[in-house]
Amino acid sequence: MLGALEAVVGPRRLHHGDAVSGPASDWSHDEALGVAAQAPAAVVEPVSADEVARVLAVAATHRVPVTARGSGTGLSGAAVPVPGGLVVSFGRMDRILEIDTENHVAVVEPGVTLEQLDEATAEHGLCYPVYPGEYGASLGGNVATNAGGMRAVRYGVTRNQVLGLQAVLPTGEVIRTGGKVLKASTGYDLTQLITGSEGTLALVTEATLRIYPRLPHQVTVLAPYASVDEVTAAVPRVLGEGVAPLVLEYLDRATMDAITDLTGLDLGVDAGVRAHAEAFLLVVLEGRGTARLEEDTAELGGLLDGTGAIETYVLPGPAARRLVEAREKAFWAVRARGAREIVDIVVPRASVPELLRRATGIAERHGARIAGCGHAGDGNVHLSVFSAEPDGDVGDVLHNLFAAGAALGGLISGEHGVGRGKAAHFAELTDPAVLALMRRLKQAFDPGGLLNPGVLLDPLPEGDEPARGGTPCPL
Repeated sequence: MLGALEAVVGPRRLHHGDAVSGPASDWSHDEALGVAAQAPAAVVEPVSADEVARVLAVAATHRVPVTARGSGTGLSGAAVPVPGGLVVSFGRMDRILEIDTENHVAVVEPGVTLEQLDEATAEHGLCYPVYPGEYGASLGGNVATNAGGMRAVRYGVTRNQVLGLQAVLPTGEVIRTGGKVLKASTGYDLTQLITGSEGTLALVTEATLRIYPRLPHQVTVLAPYASVDEVTAAVPRVLGEGVAPLVLEYLDRATMDAITDLTGLDLGVDAGVRAHAEAFLLVVLEGRGTARLEEDTAELGGLLDGTGAIETYVLPGPAARRLVEAREKAFWAVRARGAREIVDIVVPRASVPELLRRATGIAERHGARIAGCGHAGDGNVHLSVFSAEPDGDVGDVLHNLFAAGAALGGLISGEHGVGRGKAAHFAELTDPAVLALMRRLKQAFDPGGLLNPGVLLDPLPEGDEPARGGTPCPL
């Protein structure tokens, strides 16, 4: 097996033994808090779609499970391999193949990071708008998890930007889907099916993405409120008036304290106001010119005043940038304060207050503490779960939170994905007919069941495995 892989990628891009299991190895985990690290048997670093196809053909012959890996910044455990598995690391496939300024698309390999693409598009006065909070994240990983972020209220999530893909099937076949076209009504939409499939259907080796004009001016407004209910009630008013914010976020008091303490950020909020504020609304507007932006800011201020904001602050540039950056790093802030798990649940926007009320009740029943922030504009709530005991189990808390979201017409993830961490919850809370259909799709793409087994869908019950050829072969 190792010899066959070495024949594809050469000895310098094949790693095994201590190189993948030692303390210096970074291939055994992503950033999920609740998924244990697992060293793979081997790691390959391909540099082309052809090499990926040949690697998958070797894996299929020897029945070795395969996990794709980008930058490892995911929060669901989807990049954690299985024992004895093979990791395909896309770090060396990091070329920006084209910035097409006429069609407003970028064509990239999966290892390209958001930072690289941002720098390349900036040279043309353009931007790629999806930013899930980590510029070191890879585009391949973003496509695999359908990453979102704070700008989704304006531009949508990753799948709204993906126009076409090159992908390798587990059989070693290379396919192309979509292209530089903005609409298509030609057969099944395989581009969107593969996007968000968390590496369980195919491995993406190239993505064609929408890019947009880079608007030069921004204004950041912070509004403290006496309750989270008032914050969430303000959101439909803001969106209903056509303000079209770039960012529309809520933060509860605990989360705001965590990120400002971690960063040492002074927002200039009056001490008396801060003492009475239980939640904050963060709004960023963008525009081509300052005059229109000033009008929109004044209109926004009036709207917020009318929804019960204690005060409204237009933050100066440096403080605004630092606050937005700090909000984007909220995961690290609450993790530093001892959060046992951080989950993202999405519900209809109007149901956010009820979800938060139910979350409070769940925390009280289990003796836990829950803090939150989220993308108020699209109903994606991020909840940080703290246990009363340092090593206390929060499994029941998490399941009850997911069940509460589902009962309100929501889903257990809006942008992090299901991965390994939520697979059991997903199986229990999803319509069995939907799960059965997903399993049939999985089998059609991956009849050997080798791509990311245990991610998204739990392993099939014993006796229900799809037919597999060959003989298991350890590395």
